Amino acid sequence: MTRVLVVDDDPQILRALRINLTAHGYDVTVAPDGGGALRAAADHPPDVVVLDLGLPDLDGTEVIAGLRGWTPVPIIVLSARDGSTDKVGALDAGADDYVTKPFGMAELLARLRAAVRRAAAATVDGEPVVDAGDVRVDLAAKKVVRDGAQVHLTPTEWGILELLVRHRGKLVGQRELLRAVWGPATARRRTTCGSTSPSCGASS
Repeated sequence: MTRVLVVDDDPQILRALRINLTAHGYDVTVAPDGGGALRAAADHPPDVVVLDLGLPDLDGTEVIAGLRGWTPVPIIVLSARDGSTDKVGALDAGADDYVTKPFGMAELLARLRAAVRRAAAATVDGEPVVDAGDVRVDLAAKKVVRDGAQVHLTPTEWGILELLVRHRGKLVGQRELLRAVWGPATARRRTTCGSTSPSCGASS
């Protein structure tokens, strides 16, 4: 059964989505705020997340960044914010789709099905072991081997490497790196970073 995490601070929307999604065969978990969403996702990893942006404790983009730090789970934003800036910001933060309120349940269900299909295809085509010259990175085992010898990394070093490997061929911005490895609070502060090494630091 597909697990869906629904995050919204409106109790009526949470109730309506829980009832409708459950009726269509989904296993639904709900959270009324960003902190609860991150805890729920960690405790019971969902197959897809439906996320409002206007949460009482965190902005939805911060929740997206928090999730993207460790999971590629599909994220569908469901928000009353209909401006292009909000949409671009959410998608750039890592959301996979964006639906504006008010919304039709049939459309949301179709987008859920599409997100699950894309995620399943990515899993089938995924590459848990990545080779780059004489270096092999095993994402599933969290292990790096160079010239046949295992390379021991700190958790921070692994976090940086994993992010870059998962986004290989793409530009990873400083803020995205800070959010994923050190958390949203660090990314919000003014940062000074001389290189993308573990010694990269942030100062307020």
